[in-house]
Amino acid sequence: MANDATTAPQYDPGALPGLPSGYRPWPALWALVVGFFMILVDSTIVSVATDSIWIDLTQGKDLNGVIWVTSGYLLAYVVPLLLAGRLGDMFGPKRLYLVGLTIFTLSSAWCGLSGTIGMLIAARVVQGIGAALMTPQTMAVITRTFPAAKRGTAMALWGSVAGVAILVGPLAGGVLVDRLGWEWVFFVNVPVGIAAFIAAVILVPNLPTHKHRLDIPGILLSAAGLFLVTFGLQEGQKEDWSAEIWAMIVAGVVLLVVFVWWQSKAAEPLMSLSLFKDRNFSLSNAAIACMGFSVTGMSIPLMLFAQKSMGLTPTRSALLLIPLAVISGALAAPSGKLADKVHPRYLTGFGFAANAIALFWLAFVAQDTTPVVGILLPIGLMGVGNAFIWGPLAATANRNLPLQLAGAGSGVYNMTRQVGAVLGSASVGVLMQHQIEEKFAAATGHAAAGGGGGAMATGALPEFLRGPFADAMGSTIILPAAALVIAFVVVQFFATPTHQKD
Repeated sequence: MANDATTAPQYDPGALPGLPSGYRPWPALWALVVGFFMILVDSTIVSVATDSIWIDLTQGKDLNGVIWVTSGYLLAYVVPLLLAGRLGDMFGPKRLYLVGLTIFTLSSAWCGLSGTIGMLIAARVVQGIGAALMTPQTMAVITRTFPAAKRGTAMALWGSVAGVAILVGPLAGGVLVDRLGWEWVFFVNVPVGIAAFIAAVILVPNLPTHKHRLDIPGILLSAAGLFLVTFGLQEGQKEDWSAEIWAMIVAGVVLLVVFVWWQSKAAEPLMSLSLFKDRNFSLSNAAIACMGFSVTGMSIPLMLFAQKSMGLTPTRSALLLIPLAVISGALAAPSGKLADKVHPRYLTGFGFAANAIALFWLAFVAQDTTPVVGILLPIGLMGVGNAFIWGPLAATANRNLPLQLAGAGSGVYNMTRQVGAVLGSASVGVLMQHQIEEKFAAATGHAAAGGGGGAMATGALPEFLRGPFADAMGSTIILPAAALVIAFVVVQFFATPTHQKD
């Protein structure tokens, strides 16, 4: 009998602690996926609106401020993730999910009402906090309601959501920006958030809680360390890499080292180092950090290239991602089933290799004269790679976690993904500004102030600058491609999962 969302699984979930006999986990997972889908759509939808926000709120003069619309969200997303996972263990994933969903939905309305770049960044920070409370709970529910041998299939749904969101986000964003304005990429979250809240209240179970003490020193050390490192990277180019910037970055690294040391001493650590005794969990975290770096790092330069150099509207720019989303969504279910049977190094290794090749290919063909089909081919290959990364990698990371640490493990995994995303956003933002200034200087004979100055203020580029801008975006995309190469090497060291051993 097929194992899908409309039929009962062939196992008895009642055998898992805290679940009644005959409990069906799929409806609850679908309900949680609605909220997770909204978070992912929000990330991709904003990348399409970047140019409109840049022009409307800064008159094309403050690229760094617009980058902070994404970086501020990601920073606020990543800092509370460890705490959110632990709170899910303490108070139940359903409660934390609903609180986070409420914060996310209300702050989305605030984003749409923002009239300045500073207010928008502040609203995005609050939105990131809501997303942080929601995200670990989805994976924790999978870990706590699906037996280890079936989690790959469940994670396939989780992974396919990423592929669909990659399509829906930019397409919806393009239509909304073209027809109603950039504000509506945030307003659209309100009705979706309300529907997700109702579905979660009805379908998600109240799972057993576990008593923990909050690790206050760990919370403060991790938050301060992550903030200093990310803020330093983001502001480095703007401040000409001054001594103060380097001091900030070094201080952040030191605090993170102290945080890890403290976790080995704390009675109730925020991030239990025992999780990392499982080799596959440790390696999966390293790989997902690279994936987060790549996804965030390539999205903004790709959308800016499509709109500035190719001259496409936001909607037509988003249409470039159709092959990625369709192929990724179509292959997610088969890859999830294979994740329960095939060694993870083969599946994820193939996925990272395909994705890396696609991004290097995209960087090579990113020219203002390249036809649309020349961009669609590498994007399609990215879809193949994505299908064999998201679900299989998440299943490998969480398959052997003890149930009482499911929330904490999910928090760690999602934190490392978002750390990679934050670093990707910050690093690519720095590289992108540098490349724009360098390429424009070569084309015009003088430096391009503010990453483009008046040439950017109208939203359109003079014909003679479209080529240099394309070169700048293509060079920038090489950085996230290199991160995928690192991930490919990492996953080659996966051990055989316990459920696959004789």
